[in-house]
Amino acid sequence: MITNRLTDTLDFQSQALVLRSERQRLIASNIANAETPGYVARDIDFASALKQATGAAPAPGSPGGPLLTTHGAHFPVGAGGREASTLQFATQAQSNLDNNTVDMDRERASFADNAVKYEASLRFVNGQVSTLMSAIKGQ
Repeated sequence: MITNRLTDTLDFQSQALVLRSERQRLIASNIANAETPGYVARDIDFASALKQATGAAPAPGSPGGPLLTTHGAHFPVGAGGREASTLQFATQAQSNLDNNTVDMDRERASFADNAVKYEASLRFVNGQVSTLMSAIKGQ
C-alpha cells in the first residue's frame, strides 16, 4: 500500500516533468519561428495533459474521453504521443501583415514561468528521493 503511494507520487511528478519539457520545446519552437510568415504559435494545455497522463482524465475512446484518431483524416496525435486536444493555438494579440501569431512578450513570459515550474518539480522529486534515501539508510 505504501509502495503504491510512493510510486504514484513519483510518477505524477515525472509526468509533470515530461509535460513541462514538452511545453518548453513548444515555446522554444514558437520563439524560433517568430519571423516565419504564417506561423501559428502553439502551446499545451498543461492541466488537461497532466490529467490525461496520470489517468485522472478519461482515456481516449472511453465514455466522456477524447475521441481516438482511427482514420487518416482525423486530427493528428500531438508531439510526444499526446492527443491533439491538449495542443492549443495562440490567439493573436494584434494583427500582423504576415499572419504570424507569435507574441514575443507572451512567449518569453511563458518560457520563464515554465522553466521556474520545471525547476520546482525537479527539486520536489529530488527532495522526495533524498527523504527516501535517508529513511532507507536510517539516518
